[in-house]
Amino acid sequence: MLRIGLTGGLASGKSTVARMLAGLGAAVFDADEIVRRLYDPSGEGSAAARDLFGERVVGPDGGVDRARIAAIVFSDPAARHALEARIHPLVRAERARRFAEAEAGGAVVAVAEASQLLEAGTESDYDRVLLVVAPDAERLRRWEAKGGDSEDGRRRMSAQIAADAARTRAHDVLVNDGSLDELRAAVGRLYASWTGSEGRRP
Repeated sequence: MLRIGLTGGLASGKSTVARMLAGLGAAVFDADEIVRRLYDPSGEGSAAARDLFGERVVGPDGGVDRARIAAIVFSDPAARHALEARIHPLVRAERARRFAEAEAGGAVVAVAEASQLLEAGTESDYDRVLLVVAPDAERLRRWEAKGGDSEDGRRRMSAQIAADAARTRAHDVLVNDGSLDELRAAVGRLYASWTGSEGRRP
């Protein structure tokens, strides 16, 4: 089974690519969803966040309020690195379990969508890294169209690895600066190159 790490900057279109790959037959899961579960009231991530930042990051349900913690870590690199050091090993263990589950289920390609893949330095966990890129102005427009704050979007973008640097660490790069049909065709070609077949249409 081919293990793919799918990443990209804020609003680059990586989730859209993930859905297209799932439509082609890949087993797809979201590493950010794993983090959300870790931040549940009883999750190991909640305990780690409390240790580092105290009760200010705890929401009404007793779990970590991701907006509060994002406000801290995206403006303070030291705080972000401290949190990543606690959270990433937990995510890595669950990701390995998901890959094993996909392989046991007969998947030919399994994809982990992970926004912080390169920042975490986890490329070696995958057979190939797929990077989705798009122009910064377009990414910010998409973020705002979804209701995101422009200043918050710029802060998040500046905290992520620059596209030029990211390209040097990826095996495959998809440039998402055109239509959905163009992106779908590019994803289809890439999937076919991985599997040696045309696959199904996403």
